[in-house]
Amino acid sequence: MLDEETQQPEDLNDSEEMAEDKTEESGENSEGGQNEQLAEEPTSGRQRRDRVAARGGRSGDQVLEAPKEPPPTPRLYQQFKEEIIPIMVREFNYGNPMEVPRLQKIVLNIGVGEALTNGRAIESATRDLTVISGQKPVVTVARKSIAGFKLREGNPIGTAVTLRGPRMYHFLDRLVNTALPRIRDFRGLARRGLDGRGNYTIGIREQIIFPEIDYNEIDKIRGLQVTIATTAKNDAEAIRLLELYGMPFIKDTVEA
Repeated sequence: MLDEETQQPEDLNDSEEMAEDKTEESGENSEGGQNEQLAEEPTSGRQRRDRVAARGGRSGDQVLEAPKEPPPTPRLYQQFKEEIIPIMVREFNYGNPMEVPRLQKIVLNIGVGEALTNGRAIESATRDLTVISGQKPVVTVARKSIAGFKLREGNPIGTAVTLRGPRMYHFLDRLVNTALPRIRDFRGLARRGLDGRGNYTIGIREQIIFPEIDYNEIDKIRGLQVTIATTAKNDAEAIRLLELYGMPFIKDTVEA
């Protein structure tokens, strides 16, 4: 009996020594494997970023996203480069294609005279103009006080937005091909909206001609003013440029 009791601790000690040997061997193998893996991994910054992105990223590492495709070129801008420039050069005898007048900006403006008595009118007009233009407008204020209109300097009286670049071309495309044909009894635009310096202004009575506006969500029918600014030197160049863009002007009738 004593021999069995004395042999049992020896067996336990042997098992503990064997377990320690195995842990030491596993630790050495793991350390060696990690060292070999680190030695095999690339050291350049680009390869390291690619490795992190392929593994889904680690804590503290920034995962690089794939580059996004650029937005498509506006249709009217492509038409300007391919069709309008050659026609304008031929008709006006420009010595250089860079002399051809171009669109500079489009300004949308809504005057809200009821804002003096209705505090929510500015909010509604701003929301409508944001939906129409796709850009956040600014609130315009009175520059001076007018007692006859009960107007004080600094009172909000309207909202306006200026479009440039691709948004300008996209808005003009929607205006010419979608919004203007929706005007009731539309027979064309008058030519008297030109100011002699290449700018053309259109007065629109109802904002609901734009399909982006939901008739059930507006509080009131409001008009807006659209000003198209170009680099033309005179009205003839400006009117021809807008005609080539598709603006439906009323044709001049020559009496016999």
